This record gives sequence, structure tokens and C-alpha cells, in this order.
Amino acid sequence: MMPLPTVRALFLLTLGLAPLPAQARPVVLELFTSQSCSSCPPAEELLAELAGQPDLLPLGFHVTYWNRLGWKDSFSFEGATNRQAAYASQFGGGSFTPQLVVDGVRSLVGSRRGEAATAIAAARADATTAANLTLVSKGNGVGITVGEGKGAARILLVGFDRRHRTAIGRGENGGRTILQANVVRSLRDLGSWNGKPVTLSAERPIGEDVAVILQEPAGRIVGAARLQAGT
Repeated sequence: MMPLPTVRALFLLTLGLAPLPAQARPVVLELFTSQSCSSCPPAEELLAELAGQPDLLPLGFHVTYWNRLGWKDSFSFEGATNRQAAYASQFGGGSFTPQLVVDGVRSLVGSRRGEAATAIAAARADATTAANLTLVSKGNGVGITVGEGKGAARILLVGFDRRHRTAIGRGENGGRTILQANVVRSLRDLGSWNGKPVTLSAERPIGEDVAVILQEPAGRIVGAARLQAGT
């Protein structure tokens, strides 16, 4: 008779829900979006669907450069705009919305479901994890531990809200109500990691949930972990 864990694994595979390997990290999806962009609601819908998958970390970054066109995005902040500008330099092009960046190395139009599925599948297959990364609650703050590994990276702390439904008053989406998922409220650089174990304490960021990302200077994400509200 086949051992129970093997039977369960085969059952999950038939459903397309293969169990995550030990110490697996989520693939990070960054959607650069705006409430004023008429092309963005379909990408927001896709991000909301992906937010339910445990091996993905979808994050909605609301940029500021649409704010001058009649409607100020209520969740936009300069950190999102600056992060997208860094990717534009990395990929050799300008900033646009909706842009989906997968694990810091693949860029595509965020509303193109087929392309997004292909990019996510590729990221799942070749996801790099430079070191074990843990994130825990610590009083009114959080504790982050990055284990031993190879390479160098920045340690980024992200605060985000799980869901917002926003009525848009003006601009290209005026009169529409948009569902937005995993809306990033804050982004903070906690410093560098250079292969040696690092333990940090930080003030809990603005947002219901918290995530930490390990990102190489060239842009590739090599670690990620999340901490849900209430933990």
C-alpha cells in the first residue's frame, strides 16, 4: 500500500494543487496600477484572483503620475512610483500601467492573462531562494531573520491591505467602483544582506498584512515571506 503522504500528494496533483516543497517561498507579483487608468481594472481583477493562491505574493503598487488627470488615487504614494521607475531602468523602457513584474525579472501588461500565466509558471519553475527568510510578530513590531546564503540583496518591508472597494468620482474611470486587492500602503528598505545571517526588529508597517522581500541589486527577488493580520 502506498504511504498516506504519497497518496495525498498524488490527489493534490490531480487537482492542480501540488503541495509546496519544504521552505518554498511565494513568487512575488507586483502590479503597478492607478485608479485613474481605464486599462487597469481588468488587471486589478486578475490580481485579486491570484491573491488567493498560497504560493503567490501579489502586491498592488499604486503610482502617482496619473493623479494629475482629474482623480487622485487614494492609495498612491511616491515609493510605488520610484519602485516602478527603477524597474523601467532595469528593463530598458518607460513606466506604464498596468504593468505586472514577476519576481523582479519579467515585465508584462498586467491585464494579459495568458502572458501572466506563462510568466508565473516560468517563475515557479526557476524561483531562486538565496536564504531562508522568516517574518514574525514581535510586540508592536515585527522580527525578520535572513539565514546564511550566497550573494547580496536588500531587505524590503511591505505593508498592505487585503482588499478595498473604491468608488471613482472623476477621471477615466469616473462612475466606476473598482475592487482592489493586496493594496500596498508602505514600503521600507531595512538594509542589506550579504550572505551572513541577519536578524532585525522593525516597527510594524502601515497596512493590515506584512511581507518581507529579499531583492538582489540587479532586481531579481530571491526571498519572500508574509505575515497575516492577527499573527
